Amino acid sequence: MKKILFGILVIAGFLSSQLALAAADLELNTPAISALKSGMQQRHSQLLGFFTSGAVGLTRDGLIAVKEASAVALKDRQSLNSLVAAENNDRNALYKEIAIANGHAEWEAEIRSTFAQRWVQKAQSGWWYQDANGWAKR
Repeated sequence: MKKILFGILVIAGFLSSQLALAAADLELNTPAISALKSGMQQRHSQLLGFFTSGAVGLTRDGLIAVKEASAVALKDRQSLNSLVAAENNDRNALYKEIAIANGHAEWEAEIRSTFAQRWVQKAQSGWWYQDANGWAKR
């Protein structure tokens, strides 16, 4: 009986977390969220060539990573690393701010997961992303 009750509680917890995320407004636009999105949009033009060349890819946790440093001239690698770090800082802050703006800081992981899927769906053909098996090309 205890095993059945435990199983029901686990399923109920999973479903309530999925329903809560479905209720999350991912398009909220607070001043903090607007500032983060603006910085990310400005940085996108700098990162675009790195995505296209395969130097950078989308990670399964909603961030970006240097996938192939050798695709970048040695003199430009530090700049690339700085761009990636700045982008990841903003992405981490964005997920947190959206969760807070929804009044549920505990939703951050689910929001991150949803955005990770969206980034891949919106990626251009030829861009790299991580899935459960490692790196894959869109």
